[in-house]
Order: sequence, then structure tokens, then C-alpha cells
Amino acid sequence: MARIKPQALLIQSKKKKGPTRINVTTILFCNLIVLLILLSLIATYRHWFQRSREQTGIGLSKFEHVDEIVDSKKYDLPGYAVLNTSKGYITIELFKDGSPETVDKFLDLCQKGHFKGMPFHHVIKNYVILGGHSQGLGGIEDWTSKGKLRGRLTTSPKHEAFMLGTTKVKEDSKAFQLFITTAPIPDLNDKLFVFGRVIKGEDVVQEIEEVDTDEHYQPKSPVLIIDVMLQQEI
Repeated sequence: MARIKPQALLIQSKKKKGPTRINVTTILFCNLIVLLILLSLIATYRHWFQRSREQTGIGLSKFEHVDEIVDSKKYDLPGYAVLNTSKGYITIELFKDGSPETVDKFLDLCQKGHFKGMPFHHVIKNYVILGGHSQGLGGIEDWTSKGKLRGRLTTSPKHEAFMLGTTKVKEDSKAFQLFITTAPIPDLNDKLFVFGRVIKGEDVVQEIEEVDTDEHYQPKSPVLIIDVMLQQEI
């Protein structure tokens, strides 16, 4: 086999191609494409992030608007009721915040004329006057008969006189009776939904309290609620 001379090898190596060089322009172009992709991703992220914040803000504003409507409706409700009785006027401040459901029921019944002509059918001196279309004592029969009527109740100063309440029974219109206390009553909140207090006309309440009653604490002469007037302010 013939040997290749060193000079021939040198010539052959010079004829071989060297490694391919990447053009600087190509590198810059690729970097530019990568940069554009990154900027596009950042812009897209900012767009959707801002949009989600705006939608969240709109949702919160809607909830706030609904809350404002609910609050405005609550405070648009009458805050006072004036009982026009056969003995005179009794002005009641309603506890719209403390007893909203009971106040709503009371206002609804007032608008339906439920209390027109309602009698005070039980009057217990130094205790309570009770008005309603039902002549029974209802949900507090044991409370009164075993307590006040037998002289076994002790009073508590934290339960004030001249509070307006109704019994804790199912709230159909016939069962909705009105109690006005004339003395502090123990366990008042356990027996009644207290939803208002007398702020004017305490003397009328006391006059009703002084009427003659029979042995069942029923007035011998009718004492009626002629009408109820609702007012925003007094």
C-alpha cells in the first residue's frame, strides 16, 4: 500500500470544511423573537389580571349596592307607632334593629288593619295589659296564672315597664297579641318578643291599668285600640 506523503496530508486537511459559524444577525433575530414572546406574555398577564380586578370590583360594588338598598329599606320603615285607644294615645318606639322580623310582622298587620277595634281583653294591675282578638291568654297562660295571679313572681329591675311585646307563638294574624308591661317582669325575654317601648302616653297605659275587671282580669267595660298610625319620626 502506497504511503501518503505529509505534504499531501496537509493539502487534504486544508481542503476540509471548517465548523459552520452562526451569523451575528441570526443571533440577534432569535433574541428579538424571544423578547417579543416574553413581552407578549407579560402584556397578556397584565390584561387578564386587570380585568379580573375590575370584575371583582364590580361584583363587590353590586353587593355593596344591594346592602345599601337593604339598609335604606330598613331605615325607610316607620320607626314609631301611635296607638289610638279609647283612653287616649300611646306612642311606641319600634326596635327595628333589635327585633326586625317581629317589627316587620307588626307593620304588615298595621297596614292590613288588624289592630282596628282590637280590645284589651286582660288587664292585670302592676303587671301587664293584653290586647288581641283572641280572648285567651295564649302562650303565657301558665306564666300569668301560676305567677302573677298567685303572687309568686319576683320582679327584676332589668326588665322595664312600658315595654311592647307579643307572645312567642306561631305568627298567624290571630295569634299576634300585644302586651304592654306596666311593671318590671322577670324572664320577660323568655316569654315575649319585645319589639318596642312606650315613649309617650304612659299615663294612658296607667289609666287602662286602673279599669275595673272581673275575677278573670277582663275589663268590665271595653277598652279598644281604635286605630294604629305609623310614623317615620315624631
